[in-house]
Amino acid sequence: MGSTLYKKKAPLIIFLAPAFAFLLVFLYYPFIQNVINSVSQITGLGRPAEGLQSPWYANYAQLLADPKLHTALQNTLILIVCTVVFEVGIALVLALLVDSIEKGAQVFRTLYFFPIVISATALGLMFNLIFLYKGGMVNQLLLNLGLIQQAIDWKDSAHFLFTMFSPVMWQYVGFYFVILVTGLNNIPGDLYEAAALDGCDGLRRVRYISLPLLRNVLCTCLVLAITGALKVFDLPWVMFGAGMPQDQGWLTGTYMYDQTFNRGNVDYGSAIAMLIVVLGVILSNLANRVFRPREDIEF
Repeated sequence: MGSTLYKKKAPLIIFLAPAFAFLLVFLYYPFIQNVINSVSQITGLGRPAEGLQSPWYANYAQLLADPKLHTALQNTLILIVCTVVFEVGIALVLALLVDSIEKGAQVFRTLYFFPIVISATALGLMFNLIFLYKGGMVNQLLLNLGLIQQAIDWKDSAHFLFTMFSPVMWQYVGFYFVILVTGLNNIPGDLYEAAALDGCDGLRRVRYISLPLLRNVLCTCLVLAITGALKVFDLPWVMFGAGMPQDQGWLTGTYMYDQTFNRGNVDYGSAIAMLIVVLGVILSNLANRVFRPREDIEF
């Protein structure tokens, strides 16, 4: 039956053509143009290329010698680790807790997912008020509790990573929470009932049933977390702007934006974008190898 289901190919082509055209115009063409821009000499945003770099790999050589990019890569790698440990980790704990309750689960799903629908600009401004140096909510709370004697500058070199990463992780926990809850809901209840008859409940049920059967879903979350951390831009930019403090607050996404739109180094910004793509592919493949999805898990 499968071989005769789509005998008429014309309707399929008609429906697939708009999607393919959309991808061609807004994905493949910009990517190819970005590759060309990364080896071209472009003197400003909106200006045509003046030919290839001399040598053509000059922008890529500059990547190796740029100390600000090294700082951005270091901060981004720390963000990736924090994203995997805290974003996915907290989302997994919340998903397991919500999956274990019978009443009110939908309320918790809505509450945990709600931050993802809020504008990143609004969240950045809100967390700026929370971490404001003197009058912010955090400093007022700590001062009133007597835990500190004077206000803390949460954007100085000692605290800026915590200040930058906190809103990013808070916003996206709900995203991974929804994915993991969906994976838990796909686990047949018969398995849990059989395990309960054998005396397997509580943490043992999580260890021997839930986590093994969530392996493929967790692998997907890890890949999304890694690639997402490489592209983080909006929240850090709203909170810190151009690399505060003392050029220590760069991420790969914010540094690429600054080079392209603020400094007019379109060709160098394109090279940074290619580096982000390459790192995303390498780290995603590494995560897939370490947490290889199992094909024998089907429901």
